[in-house]
Amino acid sequence: MVMGNRKFCAEQSGTAMVEMAIVLPLLLTVLLGFVDFGYAFYQWNAGNKAVQAGARLAQISTSVALGLPSETLTQSDVTKVGTAVPAGTYDYVCTASAAGVACCSIGGGACLPANASQISFDAIYDGTANRAGMHDFLPMLQKSEVRIEYAASGLGYWTRPSGPVPTITVSIANHPFQFFFLAGLLGFGNITMPSMLSTVTGEDMKSTWAP
Repeated sequence: MVMGNRKFCAEQSGTAMVEMAIVLPLLLTVLLGFVDFGYAFYQWNAGNKAVQAGARLAQISTSVALGLPSETLTQSDVTKVGTAVPAGTYDYVCTASAAGVACCSIGGGACLPANASQISFDAIYDGTANRAGMHDFLPMLQKSEVRIEYAASGLGYWTRPSGPVPTITVSIANHPFQFFFLAGLLGFGNITMPSMLSTVTGEDMKSTWAP
């Protein structure tokens, strides 16, 4: 009986299978984790491309904020005509609801659809016949995650014929990284992508929409 126990303890057959059964889940988790985090990095790059494309479209298109074109065009004080527009003269922030309805706030006020051009917002989000939009670069992007700001930063001058020269900032906020393999294996939930933005000068803006 003692010899039989010793023979059983010294038996090596099947150890490779046992070791593989122990190590394989860990290896799969690490491998699929690399895949998931690589995909997260891809989403990060796509988000950066999306804000750059959105900023460029906003720079050459009609403003989403309907009141922006009339800013600085009139000046009752004739002594200021032709002088620089001070920073902070205007500030429009345009977003969209969960349903995709665009709205703009003026100087921190309420965000109202009446202040916004839905056509211009959609063109920045979806793109035009000639230019890719934000959604083309980041297909998971929702309209409610897009923020477009037109702010006076000291550029342009009063009564400039082509209208104001805002600083335009297009940003993405509250967009989730989506996990696939780790969500199933370890129960990982989506995490929020850090906010990203792109800022340009709106010197080429159009007074009317032209795709």
